[in-house]
Amino acid sequence: MEEKQILCVGLVVLDIISVVDKYPEEDTDRRCLSQRWQRGGNASNSCTVLSLLGAPCAFMGSLAPGHVAENLPDVSAKDFEKVDLTRFKWIHIESSNREGRMSQTGRQCPAGPELPALPQGRNALEQVKMLQRIEQHNARQPPEQKIQVSVEVEKPREELFQLFGYGDMVFVSKDVAKHFGFRSSAEALRGLYGRVRKGATLICAWAEEGADALGPDGQLIHSDAFPPPRVVDTLGAGDTFNASVIFSLSQGKSIQEALRFGCQVAGKKCGLQGYDGIV
Repeated sequence: MEEKQILCVGLVVLDIISVVDKYPEEDTDRRCLSQRWQRGGNASNSCTVLSLLGAPCAFMGSLAPGHVAENLPDVSAKDFEKVDLTRFKWIHIESSNREGRMSQTGRQCPAGPELPALPQGRNALEQVKMLQRIEQHNARQPPEQKIQVSVEVEKPREELFQLFGYGDMVFVSKDVAKHFGFRSSAEALRGLYGRVRKGATLICAWAEEGADALGPDGQLIHSDAFPPPRVVDTLGAGDTFNASVIFSLSQGKSIQEALRFGCQVAGKKCGLQGYDGIV
């Protein structure tokens, strides 16, 4: 029998990465030392990492017919109805969010082109319908056939907060935790755990301070970070962490082992350009 896959549902985007000698000041011109285009997007990145780790995986999202496209539609609940859920052992749903961004790691300055402002969290209701379909499917399955579900709440958008109530595993970002006024991952987990459903595990990574998880037993689990000797590229580090945790848990590892593995792989990724070499 063919091994069941891990499905990642969400965005694929074009990342345009310009390298400059230092972070540019506002309203100034600076010569670009080099530039590259690469595939990005949370769900796409997570699927890349899962594949490199050796997991059978699949991606569901809107793809452009050519190299570049504008205003691609989000995956809808109607699209998701066509998915054969029996093929999957785990489904990871990323909160949809398209926006231009600029970040800095050493000499790298990843940036998106100037884009018109788009409504944020506009696909949350569609994602809830997808999650409810999985719940209905699981209700008809024996325990060993149920699909494990994880969701990520990455951006501090009110519409996305309803996703806390779905998923066996909920990843909440540092940005969302700080939006609620929390100053550490441990503080955030204790403060936000009441939003997740019964029996779920809430996970929060806090960059160089590592990551924490809180499950239904009330025990806080921590892993230190594993920074590389030299930070090269942090773009996609969070997606790498999420995917590595999911991979480890799907292999039957404990949450402690999964947290540690996620921090190790994410740390290694920060020392590399792109994803080749993380394994």
